[in-house]
Amino acid sequence: MIKLVWLVPLLPLMGFIIIGLFGKKLSKGLVGTIGSGVIFGALAIAVGIFFELKNGVQKEYTIELFNWISAGKLSIPFSFLIDPLSSLFLLIITGVGFLIHVYSVGYMSHDEGFSRFFAYLNLFIFFMLLLVMGSNYLIMFVGWEGVGLCSYLLIGFWFKNTAYNNAAKKAFIMNRVGDLGFLLGIILIFVTFGSIGYHDVFEQAKNMGSGNTTITIIALLLFVGAMGKSAQLPLYTWLPDAMAGPTPVSALIHAATMVTAGIYMIARSNILYTLSPEAMNVVAIIGICTALFAATIGLAQNDIKKVLAYSTVSQLGYMFLALGVGAYTGAVFHVMTHAFFKALLFLGAGSVIHAMGGEQDIRKMGGLKKYISKTHITFLIGTLAIAGCFPFSGFFSKDEILANVFAHNKLLWFFGILGAAMTTFYMFRLYFLTFHGKFRGTHEQEHHLHESPPSMTIPLIVLAVLSIVGGLVGIPAVLHGTHYLEEFLSPVFEASSFRLVHHLSHQTEYILMGVATVVMIAAIYYAYTIYSKKNTIPVDEDEELKPLHKLVYNKYWVDEIYETLITKPLNLLSEAFHKVIDNQLVDGIVNGVGSAVSWMSGTIRLAQTGNIGFYIFVMVISIVLILFTQLF
Repeated sequence: MIKLVWLVPLLPLMGFIIIGLFGKKLSKGLVGTIGSGVIFGALAIAVGIFFELKNGVQKEYTIELFNWISAGKLSIPFSFLIDPLSSLFLLIITGVGFLIHVYSVGYMSHDEGFSRFFAYLNLFIFFMLLLVMGSNYLIMFVGWEGVGLCSYLLIGFWFKNTAYNNAAKKAFIMNRVGDLGFLLGIILIFVTFGSIGYHDVFEQAKNMGSGNTTITIIALLLFVGAMGKSAQLPLYTWLPDAMAGPTPVSALIHAATMVTAGIYMIARSNILYTLSPEAMNVVAIIGICTALFAATIGLAQNDIKKVLAYSTVSQLGYMFLALGVGAYTGAVFHVMTHAFFKALLFLGAGSVIHAMGGEQDIRKMGGLKKYISKTHITFLIGTLAIAGCFPFSGFFSKDEILANVFAHNKLLWFFGILGAAMTTFYMFRLYFLTFHGKFRGTHEQEHHLHESPPSMTIPLIVLAVLSIVGGLVGIPAVLHGTHYLEEFLSPVFEASSFRLVHHLSHQTEYILMGVATVVMIAAIYYAYTIYSKKNTIPVDEDEELKPLHKLVYNKYWVDEIYETLITKPLNLLSEAFHKVIDNQLVDGIVNGVGSAVSWMSGTIRLAQTGNIGFYIFVMVISIVLILFTQLF
């Protein structure tokens, strides 16, 4: 199967080309079959590669396709690195991606841009696969930029809406800020190590001392790229606005693919971060700040997709917190479980919106569990998983992160528990307001409430099952289980593992699990009391809000602050440059040259008199001047 690895990214690319060129001539059924089929083909090969790696003696393969760039000392082959980390991400991307494609067949069935949508989805998967399969930083960067382009196309898919176009531009531009840091990091890697291939860079880095300044700068520059792509403070504001795209896009971007690119990049570069405690501290602090900041905003949002969006930002913060304390396996584990339950929650939200005829305000929902039972049950499973309820998948990955954080820093653990409590509260607030109580929408909406078609509910059921059993690959020793994922990924993190040793007694781990569980139950009960038992409905934005609630409801006015401090000054500066530099200086020079040529031609034209005697006189004078010049 390893020999067929080149087919994994090629199949989605072929799907994009076929649908992109001939989509309008094909039926929607055929477009959906081709779009989903190529991803299923890639998934089948990815499964084969996974088992070949798992059961084989060799744990790493480098497949060189051709010599890509050769200039001076720089030689970059176009090659793929297949090891446990990349194979796991291949499974996540193609597996969850396939389910999202199948879901999209039903969700987008009435959209006039059906074929264009599937072409974009296939291209997105192609670039994401390229990102995780590359054997060097440049191929990763190509995939990195590619998913940025596709996110722009997908977020602004309904381009007739100006607000959606603005959201797409915001995502694209904000990601470019982070990408500049990533690019500078790659350049510094080449200057330092003479190569950008993972194997060469990491082998040389192992011999460098801990705390090396150059390594720290490289790690921080790479992290700037991760902050943009994975929506960390202060480059997170594009992600909630990305809700402008169709719901399957939200699931694809927020669950398994684009936003986890930053996690993959740092996990892949783990030795660079292990050698830089300063960079790891920055990663951990930014991670926990993002987790708490986004969680507080999620407490007061009323748009079903916005709550999930801020939840994603918060969960990504947890993953970076894990990376910052050296829990690389825990971070990747949470990437996997998060892909399952967050894709489930987004697709479940899409099913709710589909049933409500496009309504996304949870204040206008309520009592939906009796109308859309399959969506209700699967959404509840996703909610329990993200809350970290035993034995759902989120429990195991969240527990592993919090245990490692506790061993590293008790204060960070406290903030992590606080964030977990808020996550549980706002997710069950969302659940109770949507599915419990009385229906609060219009009579027409109630009349049209219906369960989604099988093409939408089957992916929900599959993701719900994965959200239940997904954590079984990482059962900790304290629960008398085997952490299969840690064993599988150990070759990737081997260089870092002996440098970062955190051990907790079983008694301590039991206490930490107990505290987390008690906090979760308390948050669920509190949410139940307010939003189900008392049936309290969130206040409208026009009503008078308490200062703290108003602050959180308005998302700390971060967008407004950026608008005031960055956007408006840049707009004023660009207008000034337009008037002074462009209109007066550049246009003045161009117009001046034109006027000068016109004046000179008009003046010289006067010499063309038509008098032969005058011409002979000028010719003689010219000969005399030439002879005079030659003599002297």
